[in-house]
Amino acid sequence: MKIAGATLALGLLLALGFYTMVLWGFFGTIPDTEDILNYQNNTASEIYSSDGVLLGKYYLQERTNASFDDIPTHLIDALIATEDVRFYQHQGIDYLSLVRVAIKSIILRDQSSGGGSTLTQQLAKNLFPRNGLGIMALPVNKVKEMIVARRIEQVYSKEEIITLYLNTVSFGHNSFGIETASVRFFNKKPEQLDVLESAVLVGMLKATTLYNPVRNPDRSLERRNVVISQMEKYGFLYQTESDSLKQLPLDIDFTLTSHNEGIATYFREYLRPQLQEWCENHQNESGKPYNLYTDGLKIHTTIDSRLQNFAENAVTEHMMQLQKVFNEHWKNSRPWSKNRNSLITAIHKTDRYRNLKSQGLSEEEIQARFKEPLPMKIFTWEGEKEVEMSPLDSIKHYLYFLNAGFMAMSPSDGSILAWVGGINHKYFKYDHVNIGTKRQVGSIFKPVVYAAALENGVKPCDFVSSRRVTYTNFDDWTPGNADENYDGYYSVQGALTHSVNTVSVKVLKRTKIKNAVTMAHKMGIESEIPEVPSIALGTPNLSLFEMVGAYSSFANQGKMVRPKFLSRIESNDGTLLEEYNSDSKNQRAMSERTAELMLQMLRQVVDRGTATRLRTQYNLKNDIAGKTGTTQSHADGWFIGLTPELVAGAWVGSDDPNIHFRTITYGQGAAMALPIWGLFMQQVNGSKEFRNISRAKFDPVTYPLDELLDCEDYKERRSVSDIFKRILSGKKKPDNSPKTKRRKYR
Repeated sequence: MKIAGATLALGLLLALGFYTMVLWGFFGTIPDTEDILNYQNNTASEIYSSDGVLLGKYYLQERTNASFDDIPTHLIDALIATEDVRFYQHQGIDYLSLVRVAIKSIILRDQSSGGGSTLTQQLAKNLFPRNGLGIMALPVNKVKEMIVARRIEQVYSKEEIITLYLNTVSFGHNSFGIETASVRFFNKKPEQLDVLESAVLVGMLKATTLYNPVRNPDRSLERRNVVISQMEKYGFLYQTESDSLKQLPLDIDFTLTSHNEGIATYFREYLRPQLQEWCENHQNESGKPYNLYTDGLKIHTTIDSRLQNFAENAVTEHMMQLQKVFNEHWKNSRPWSKNRNSLITAIHKTDRYRNLKSQGLSEEEIQARFKEPLPMKIFTWEGEKEVEMSPLDSIKHYLYFLNAGFMAMSPSDGSILAWVGGINHKYFKYDHVNIGTKRQVGSIFKPVVYAAALENGVKPCDFVSSRRVTYTNFDDWTPGNADENYDGYYSVQGALTHSVNTVSVKVLKRTKIKNAVTMAHKMGIESEIPEVPSIALGTPNLSLFEMVGAYSSFANQGKMVRPKFLSRIESNDGTLLEEYNSDSKNQRAMSERTAELMLQMLRQVVDRGTATRLRTQYNLKNDIAGKTGTTQSHADGWFIGLTPELVAGAWVGSDDPNIHFRTITYGQGAAMALPIWGLFMQQVNGSKEFRNISRAKFDPVTYPLDELLDCEDYKERRSVSDIFKRILSGKKKPDNSPKTKRRKYR
């Protein structure tokens, strides 16, 4: 008996000594109450649309914080019943639970007895992760957590501890905190969770992978019912409620909000470096620069989530069909067959090639590696597929794909309302809206030339010969027309309506090239434009971002509108840190008279010219002005359309300009890009929320423009003898020209 007593006393003395050593920091410092009070979670910054929808987050660990009022009572009940039933009775350490665990583990050898940790101890582990100390790690860390738990209870209320715990705990899938988890697994806020959903999430805390409802639904269902039973056992549910709830199936709505998924993915990625630069130049309360990934900023953008969804739907619908046409078009050949450099360049751009090259492998060895089949996931329009494919075949697979860009903005204040940079951000990172992404713009540049012409004395009803001319002072350059027609004369507005190249060059020459370049810059185009006559046909390499912004000048009474994408930035607690306003309302690009003339001329492009399918195929009744564009070899298709409250543009082509349609039938802007615009506007018109856009009319004319616009599009070139012969024969004038109905300005 004395020996047993001495052994017990010695054991208690050793335990006390060990506890004292941990407390005094022999195994590392222990957070004090100040550290605990100053603790702050790494909180994801959130990006919001103008209509209040969460577009996405920037994070290292995906986490946002909920308040106690956001947490439903049944979630707290489930947590306490399952994890720490005496939570409101203890002061951080549940000694009864520790005794129970000791008896079961040591005496009864029950390995399922658990660890006896309270919620507060678990919180201590979440706030201050364990350290590696070899064989001493477990006892030292357990004692540390007990000490920190007591200190937590001294500085926080029970409600605050519950809230802090639920905001720090991991639910797997790199999601931290109850708010992130409830959105991830049920697509709803915590306050909207029902009892069953709360039980699923609480059940996951025992083992986030084992009880993950996506990966292991059967085990998750079983664990959920255990939580329900615990709630019944401790009086949080009646038996009848418990029995009926356990009969219901597992029901989740899994929503992954990774950087590659969700809406506006390309826009969010474009925004990232802009925000990082802002953070570097602004300091938080501690005097340090803000951290985009940990400080929980609230970033409010100009994107409208509804219009963004319309845009993404339009791009997906059209590009899925266009890809089928493209594949059929090339079914007996490969689009890079005449330019093998396209394949070689694509190989050299891959990380795999660069890594193998850095290892010192020869070109032959690298080629051999590229032919070895590997398991991989690939993008298809039928969905992501798991295949076994060589890296070389994978590159060939992606070379077939056409891509797209689409941007919509308000012409009055420059707010960007929709931004689609490509067909799939996970597999195609290149953003085709980005101001740094430049492609040859084709005929959508012509309105810039014609606006400069009107500003410099050219009139819409001036007639210009369509005869082909060789410009000897520019390397004998001889521009041609798509229809190979070089007879007759086009009015200036007729030449724009039917996109007549030879006339456009002559209009540019009459205007002077420098004036056209100046006009482009006044309209907001920042890229360098060469002063050569070929710009009349759209040879400059410009971005969709720039061109949509430039066209807004026509809809904004001639004033330049600089696109903007941010409205304000707030701190995690809602404090306003920065507000953004348009600064371009007073910068005039052209006279109001010129803007009105250009709108009418661009209306004719839609009503009678190259964009008529907006009326005939898409049945759009809106007041629309616009212009199609097609580049050399049909590598790029463009369309930009204007309504009084919306300017939007689309580009379609391959990432490699050498890969394209072989005929203008499929390769023109009216077939490649215009359909995206048409599908987008059909959705806008079908939405009651956007009646203001679909019904809007351009402002009434403020100048007497009827006489300036009242002329034919086209006149035949006829000699005197031709006229005399036709009169004698009684034959009517042949109708081989564009329709030339006279009309009044609307």
